[in-house]
Amino acid sequence: MAPAEKGGAQKADEFLPHPVKEQLPGVHYCVSSSPSWPEGIVHGFQHFLVMLGTIVLISSVLAPLMGGGNVEKAEMIQTLLFASFINTLLQTLFGTRLPVVVGASYAYIIPAISTAFSRNLSIYVDPHQRFKQSMRIIQGSLIVASILQIVIGFFGFWKIFARFLSPLSAVPLVTLTGLGLFAFGFPQLVNCVEIGLPALVILIILSQYIPQMVKTRGADRFAVIVTIIIAWVFAEILTVAGAYNKRSPKTQFSCRTDRSGLVSAAPWLRVPYPFQWGRPSFDAGHIFVTLASSVVAIIESTGTFIAAARYGSATHIPTSVFSRGVGWLGIGTLVNGFLGTGVGPTASVENAGLLGLTQVGSRRVVQIAAAFMLFFSILGKFGAFLASIPLPIVAALYCVLFGYVASVGLGLLQYCNLNSFRTLFILGFSLFMGLSVTQYFIQDAVLFGQGPVHTGSTTFNNIVQVIFSSPATVAIIIAYFLDCTLARGHPSTRRDSGRHWWAKFRYFKQDIRSEEFYALPFNLNRFFRSN
Repeated sequence: MAPAEKGGAQKADEFLPHPVKEQLPGVHYCVSSSPSWPEGIVHGFQHFLVMLGTIVLISSVLAPLMGGGNVEKAEMIQTLLFASFINTLLQTLFGTRLPVVVGASYAYIIPAISTAFSRNLSIYVDPHQRFKQSMRIIQGSLIVASILQIVIGFFGFWKIFARFLSPLSAVPLVTLTGLGLFAFGFPQLVNCVEIGLPALVILIILSQYIPQMVKTRGADRFAVIVTIIIAWVFAEILTVAGAYNKRSPKTQFSCRTDRSGLVSAAPWLRVPYPFQWGRPSFDAGHIFVTLASSVVAIIESTGTFIAAARYGSATHIPTSVFSRGVGWLGIGTLVNGFLGTGVGPTASVENAGLLGLTQVGSRRVVQIAAAFMLFFSILGKFGAFLASIPLPIVAALYCVLFGYVASVGLGLLQYCNLNSFRTLFILGFSLFMGLSVTQYFIQDAVLFGQGPVHTGSTTFNNIVQVIFSSPATVAIIIAYFLDCTLARGHPSTRRDSGRHWWAKFRYFKQDIRSEEFYALPFNLNRFFRSN
């Protein structure tokens, strides 16, 4: 080829669109591959630290409202860790088989708070007794809610939903699964900006700039643990130097490293056991609200599953695997109900983001993280020490990790026709309403102590509040409905929504890669049909 022709070809290549990738390139370890044991242990410990932050945050909110002190909060953290250990193993072995951590869900906070402020509990003067009674009511609600998730999953109802899910409707689902948790990012970071902001800057430098400078593969894989160590030591120095001695109690609680009260309250050795708070109580009103939360947990977990599959360099998830994952999520809710965790489980969004940050999507790494959950749930003092990490440091991590999950959703746009007005309307409208509607519901709840729905039934009010406080849930309801009904019969609709890209993954055995990533171990596929 003549030089002029070569130059012309190169110039033409500059204007070619990037090709669609069914599997994300550049991942160091995919779902079915594993790093060396030393490296895997460090990565697993990072996953443990990331999910621990959510557990501590939820326990710090709920335990005092239910009447608990530091002892009850430490026990709640241990129980959540123990349940997460069981649920993570179940999900990675028998559920979706993706590298997802199953941790505590924010979706169950509203029914837990509703239980804590129930009039029936006002008769208990002893705070510890009120805490135990609150836990019993939540236990009963979780046990009943688990049945709904098990039925939706194992009876194939979620498989029907997944068959009509297109890349277009999945974009707002996955994007707002990450962006919808913005309240736990920077707003929590600025509670102690002198610790949280440096942690955020350090994480960005270590994960994005240092690898470019040293040009060493894997230099960014341990950015999370290094960031936590540096920021925690800095916080300890400020605490010892007396920088917070004259600050407000709220600032001291957020910034000081000696104010969590967990280390002294936690036992050296304790194994959580079923019905440790007593016999479960069943209240119809609380059960219906928890059922709504369980549906929200399914939807948000679905978004996390898609993100984890992408960052694990797997193909799109077959519909039967979606349903299988939801079924085992229901088993996890049942485990949480038996143990009395206070909230139900969900696929951890922050851990899915960590897969993107480290570019390590190995299933084994997440299973190693589950081993750390077991270890620190039983040895209470050691777990409490790590749980005393200042929350603004954790919030700094979330600013990056939640963003990674949101970017996966935007990455699904490569399958869609962005020159179609139908596509642009569905995409823009669902994203905007997903954020706008939830902001309205959450804003009213914060300002007035209750949501905007004021009927004579508190149960109905809370159900509506739970559903419309989840950005991912609102977005997928709108996008899924519009995508399935708007110009349904038009011949270009299927291609505009990108359905043809996922058609080959609808059934388990239509693509050989599905067997590699999602097949059950130990020949269990005959017990859980994959077609």
